[in-house]
Order: sequence, then structure tokens, then C-alpha cells
Amino acid sequence: MNEARTCIKCEKPAIFHRRYSGESLCSNHFKESILEKTKRTIAKYGLLGYGDRIAVGVSGGKDSTSLLKILSGICQEHHSEIHAITVDEGIPGYRDESLEYVHTVTEKLGVPLVVLSYQELYGFTLEEALANRQMKISSCAMCGPLRRRALDIGAKKVNANVVATAHNLDDVLQTFYINLLSGDVDRIRWLTPSQKSKSDFATRRIKPFMEIYEDEIVLYAYLSDIPFQSIACPHSHEGIRSEIRAWLNLMESKHPGIKYSAFKTVLAIADGLNLRKGKVVQTCRNCGMPSTSPLCNVCQTIQIVTPNR
Repeated sequence: MNEARTCIKCEKPAIFHRRYSGESLCSNHFKESILEKTKRTIAKYGLLGYGDRIAVGVSGGKDSTSLLKILSGICQEHHSEIHAITVDEGIPGYRDESLEYVHTVTEKLGVPLVVLSYQELYGFTLEEALANRQMKISSCAMCGPLRRRALDIGAKKVNANVVATAHNLDDVLQTFYINLLSGDVDRIRWLTPSQKSKSDFATRRIKPFMEIYEDEIVLYAYLSDIPFQSIACPHSHEGIRSEIRAWLNLMESKHPGIKYSAFKTVLAIADGLNLRKGKVVQTCRNCGMPSTSPLCNVCQTIQIVTPNR
């Protein structure tokens, strides 16, 4: 940011300078640029089509509340149906606060909200699961499959065929490096822009923010006066994601635009892996849900938490 700069669109004082593109933008034109970036991503990758019914995963944070605001506007333009799905993992003092923000935002936008909890879906909260885990597994690795299944169940409840999540460009890069360093090639394949439904139950997953930097979404949320929870999940310190985030931010500060260049490489790798070997989808022997292994990730997680169930 630089007060001496003026907006390239209207010559008003600029509040943001994109180092990687050289653009300086005022508040209104910055917000407009985020909306246009989102629309271009949707069009570029064919993320949405006529008649799609969209369920937006909303946690109450800056990314998901911003995505809900933008998609609700797009859906009004195209007369599409949209719902908000919030998952309550049962994290005392953290999720309680975010649920308040979710209710505020959805009421303001007039978007129907469905709240699902781990307790009602799986019979335990995340805190109970972490306390009872029988082997070394990070909280994120445990929570991820349960959240994804909950979003699918929520989408089913509202008859949606698309689940939109607010993963931004930084999230995609961080996930790529985590999977690269852990040798999880299958999960790198999943970084393609739109994951196609492979069953009557599963939904298509899209990431409309996947080409937008995280710091730009933060600024969009502030400028749009969107209430959101600013504190991080108390378990987010586990794993190496925060270290990878810091490294990527350092590289971007030294070499503006390097994140987007890396992002394009990630998509090329994911597309190449999918062309060479498609995911073999089968049925989980325990719950009957689609899975890439005999026992799906959700059932594996539940087995770790409640081995005698």
C-alpha cells in the first residue's frame, strides 16, 4: 500500500498495490477486481453451470464469508440456488464464536443456513476424538475427512450438486507442498480445479478463490465490512503448514508473482497425474460411501478414535 499512488481506474487515492501486476487500486476498484477474478476463475475452469445448486462451506472466517457474499451475488444474477453449510466440530470457545458470525452473515445476505455437528454425525466432538486417538495423527489430518464428509451430507440435505469451498491460492500451494513432502501423490491429484462427482451421493467440489492471494481476500473482507472470526483454530499449530506458509510469503516478498507461477505448475502436475492414472473409486466396506481405498478416510478416522466401536 502507498498513499502517494492513485488508482489506475479512476485516479482516486489507491489503498492497495499489487506488486506482481503493478496495479494500484482504490477501495471500490479493488473489491471489484476480486469479484472479477472470482468470475474469471469460475468461467476459466467451468466451475459452475446452468441449474447448479450450490452449497457453500462457511466456517465464519474471512475466506468463507467473503466467498458466500460473492457467490450469493452471482447466484442472484443467474437465479441459482445457494445455501450455506457450517460444520461445528465441537471446539470450545472457538467454534461457538464463529457460529455467531455465520448467523449474522447469512441473515444479512438472506442465505439459508444448515449447521451440522460432529456430535450428531459421528457421536463425538473433535476434542473428544483428539483425546481418544490411539495413534499419532495430527488434528488436521483427523478433522479434514470428517469435515469433507459433513459438507457432503449438508449438500445432500439441501439437494445441492456443488460444494464450494473458500480455499485460496495460498491454501492450494500449502496443501501441495504438504503432500509433496509426505509423498501423498493421490492428494496432489485432487488439486485439480473441479473434482467431478463419481456417485449419486458425492458432490462436485469447486474452489472459486483458488487463483486469489490470501492477503487480498483479507483486505476484501475488511473493505466489504464483512464480520468474520479473526482468531485461528487452536489446533492449527500442529503440522508443517504454518512453516510452509511463512516460507511462501518470504519467497513472494522477494519475488512478486512467484506464488501464482508455482500455482500454475501445481495445476499442470495435478492434471498430468490424473491423465496418467485416474483415481479408482470403490465402495467403503464399512459405510458404503465412495472411497479410493477399501476403508474410507472417515471410517479410518472413526476407527482410530473408537477402536472398540
